[in-house]
Amino acid sequence: MKPLDPRLLRYARAARGVFAVGGGLGSLRTIATICWSWALAQLIAAAVLPLIGDPTGRVSEGAFAPADLGWLTLVAVAALVLRSISAWGMDAVAARGAIRVKAQLRSAALDALDARSPERGDGASDTELATTLGRGLDALDGYFSGYVPQLILTAIATPLLILVLLIADPFSAITVIIVFPIIPVFMILIGLATQAVQDRQWAQLQRLSASFLDVVSGLATLKIFRREDRQVARIARETEEYRSRTMTVLRVTFLSGFVLDLAGTFSIALVAVTVGTRLVNGEF
Repeated sequence: MKPLDPRLLRYARAARGVFAVGGGLGSLRTIATICWSWALAQLIAAAVLPLIGDPTGRVSEGAFAPADLGWLTLVAVAALVLRSISAWGMDAVAARGAIRVKAQLRSAALDALDARSPERGDGASDTELATTLGRGLDALDGYFSGYVPQLILTAIATPLLILVLLIADPFSAITVIIVFPIIPVFMILIGLATQAVQDRQWAQLQRLSASFLDVVSGLATLKIFRREDRQVARIARETEEYRSRTMTVLRVTFLSGFVLDLAGTFSIALVAVTVGTRLVNGEF
């Protein structure tokens, strides 16, 4: 599946509401995060600078006085509350949207199946259709609850944060712009590897479902000829293979998370080191 498949918006109208409302909440969350970070930085500067004394380099330029700690605290708390509410709203909208999208897609698929001729020639077996309408559509829960909110935040927060960095510290913004493409490159490479193992797992699930349906359909015949033990062994063998492929998917998934965290940590470290160096030299 593509990061955002246009067919999803066409066949499930509820998905449009998820992206529209999620985009608004994502913008609100990003702005609240920026306000909270600004207020926290001003709070620390206003509270600590009087205790340090001179020299403080350029850190004291534009800093607020200790008398402003009260309203800065209110701004920080309000931004934090707004950020939490918007984050909860995004999760709630995504979860409820997933339920509505699944219901619309499943209803449309069943209507299409009812309208088809019994002698359809698309090559799709009953087990494949059942697995797709069951496990396949249920996978949209993770897509909407975990992936879609992050996709919305990436599209909205990234340009806003880079713009704020350009205003606050152009050197750090340039560093981020140079380093930022590393993360999407890693995401693409890891995504290709994950897609390959997930495709194999999905094919194995299809075979397991087909085998189980064949055994259930011919159970009377198998009992008559005393061949049920062989079928039990075959299903057990395919189940074990499916379990092994599932563990492979999990290993790749955890490895992808580690690689992305590592790339993100390096990116943050570059900015932090340059900021720390300039801070010590009194240039920040």
